Amino acid sequence: MHKFVFMYLNLPYGVVVLLVYSCNKIPPPLSQNYAGLLISPVKNQSAGWLKMAFNLRQWRWVLGAFAMLALFSLFRDDQGFARTPPVVRRELRSVSGRDNTYNQMLSKTDNQVVLNNGLVQLTFSYPGGDVIGIKYKGIDNLLEIKNQPSNRGYWDLVWNKPGGKDSVDKLQGTRFKVVTATADQIEISFTKTYSPSLGNDTVPLNVDKRYIMQRGRSGFYAYAIFERLEGWPEVDMDQIRIVYKLQQDKFRYMAISDDRKRVMPTAEDRANGEPLAYPEAVLLTNPSNPDFRGEVDDKYQYSSEDKDNNVHGWICEDPAVGFWIITPSDEFRTAGPFKQDLTSHVGPTALSMFVSTHYAGKEVGMSFEDGEAWKKVFGPVFIYLNSAPSSNESLTLWENAKEQLVEEVQRWPYNFTQSEDFLSSDQRGSVAGQLLVRDRYRNKRLIWASSAYVGLAAPGNAGSWQKESKGYQFWTQTNKQGYFLIKDVRPGNYSLYATVPGFIGDYKYEANITIEPGSEIKLADLTYEPPRNGPTLWEIGIPDRSAAEFNIPDPSPTLMNQLYANNHTDKFRQYGLWERYSDLYPNHDLIYTVGTDNYRDDWFFAHVTRNTGNQTYEPTTWQIQFQHNKGANPGNYTLQLALASATNAEVQVRVNDWSANPPHFTTGLIGKDNAIARHGIHGLYWLFSVGLPSDRLQEGKNTIYLTQSRHKTTFDGVMYDYLRLEGPPQ
Repeated sequence: MHKFVFMYLNLPYGVVVLLVYSCNKIPPPLSQNYAGLLISPVKNQSAGWLKMAFNLRQWRWVLGAFAMLALFSLFRDDQGFARTPPVVRRELRSVSGRDNTYNQMLSKTDNQVVLNNGLVQLTFSYPGGDVIGIKYKGIDNLLEIKNQPSNRGYWDLVWNKPGGKDSVDKLQGTRFKVVTATADQIEISFTKTYSPSLGNDTVPLNVDKRYIMQRGRSGFYAYAIFERLEGWPEVDMDQIRIVYKLQQDKFRYMAISDDRKRVMPTAEDRANGEPLAYPEAVLLTNPSNPDFRGEVDDKYQYSSEDKDNNVHGWICEDPAVGFWIITPSDEFRTAGPFKQDLTSHVGPTALSMFVSTHYAGKEVGMSFEDGEAWKKVFGPVFIYLNSAPSSNESLTLWENAKEQLVEEVQRWPYNFTQSEDFLSSDQRGSVAGQLLVRDRYRNKRLIWASSAYVGLAAPGNAGSWQKESKGYQFWTQTNKQGYFLIKDVRPGNYSLYATVPGFIGDYKYEANITIEPGSEIKLADLTYEPPRNGPTLWEIGIPDRSAAEFNIPDPSPTLMNQLYANNHTDKFRQYGLWERYSDLYPNHDLIYTVGTDNYRDDWFFAHVTRNTGNQTYEPTTWQIQFQHNKGANPGNYTLQLALASATNAEVQVRVNDWSANPPHFTTGLIGKDNAIARHGIHGLYWLFSVGLPSDRLQEGKNTIYLTQSRHKTTFDGVMYDYLRLEGPPQ
């Protein structure tokens, strides 16, 4: 029996393999098969030291030791390449540098790493890991070459020590390695490592930025593993994102959804414009394209809810090329499916937002206590590049990008990522069930929870998911009968939550749910009993966590965004709508008469302050007037007050006495979601059940006064979701 040892010397330009046999003779076929791999082929059995090695068994242990040393050289740092032991994961196997395909897909200089699959060429800074070049379809660089290399394609993080000022960290890597390489795929890593010895000026966080290129795919994948170890200092982290800044003279057409796509103004147009109430909003006064004159540009006008924010990007007309960010899953995003965030905007800039406080406030940021450990994988997202034969067909690139999104969603969770922290489908579990609603004042029978959003998130109170940001969340929507399936859930402990359109409040399943690899949990019928104390006497709005059904006014004709001029669904995204309240109600505040008025026309979408000029603002008091038969049912009444947004606001409730002090009820100071200023139709959801003793009501005409008492700025206020007066229990 022939025993032998393979020795690999991993040199920059080739591989030396030494075969050491413990027998006296080399079978001719074996020597012929491996002769091509040897720098000194074993052909002459009487040759020098090789003959001695083969004939003297006592040398085998010495030569074996040399073999182990040579193997160890595979794992050393070689000109910045940290060669890790081969990771065999899913269907991929790592390969050595002898593969010609590997050499073609990866190259490196002193300050750059280049990946090239024949369709796309990516250039990274070394060892920082910024994307500084994307070559595709004859365009040498899709990214803005006028920018510094560090300001083209990058990850960044906004963080602060508790109570301190915000800092921005570009997450520059200090170490590079090839994670795996095959004929069909290469994955590379740029890592940034924290040490307590670095002091308080560095974010206490390890970051591993990963990029994957596959043969035959027009684009690349990006993801990162963020990690805190036990014992590290406290820190707040409010924003994590990827930014791509494209060539200004090429990418002019932006697409976010089927009804939100258009030619965009330029960054220079913004620079030449007139700043408005905040820096992000600019009136275009002298644009290069005269069609934009008099329009407002504001990046927040292009925000989307996370559940809808799955593909967006830019189109270059000549040559016809598209650049798209595709997000196939929301599991790594924060604060649930209705969280709103930025997408693409003038720059041209394309964003992949993972964590932010937009439309929510700092309480949705991540706050870590001293010593708290944590790890999370953000992504992968797919940066998809496509092309069309001619500029006349450039708009078809949006349709193609949507088709690519469908393909990426079908492939999720990916089975080719090489980080063991990203789990494939067979390492995950699922939860299924049916959600019903019991509201005896609407129907004596159970009601199907149609189109409800059902999700798994970190254990907490009902509704806590909308402020949860550290863990993973998994959401789905029920069918008409209320059935749901949440699949591909990472192992862990979760609470099951739901929100049902048409019903106020939040549902939470009574027990926590533990997901294990391969588990298929089937729950018994779930029943949600929304807050309800009595029959409905009157109601205003639709309980859907949004103010979209209320009166959204036309913007000032001098402050228009033409994209939304004929788009009623997104009319709320126009600039300055908060100022229209004083125009529509110049002499008195809103008065709504139940039974006569229609909330779609007569209930302003935002309860804001009154602008009295000279940057001074007054509180506003709205009235709800209604008739009541006092002797009908004695007992206490309930005002269900659901808010879709709150920013530095306080809603005070008074009944039939506008000057009562203290008020009959107050929310106290609530909210920092800033949704009014950022053109959101909702922020975070609030629900207050206000008890009204029967002696507060009178026979005949009654008035409920709603005062928004905080008035420092024009943006202080709330948006109502739904109001309902309930009679005494029956």
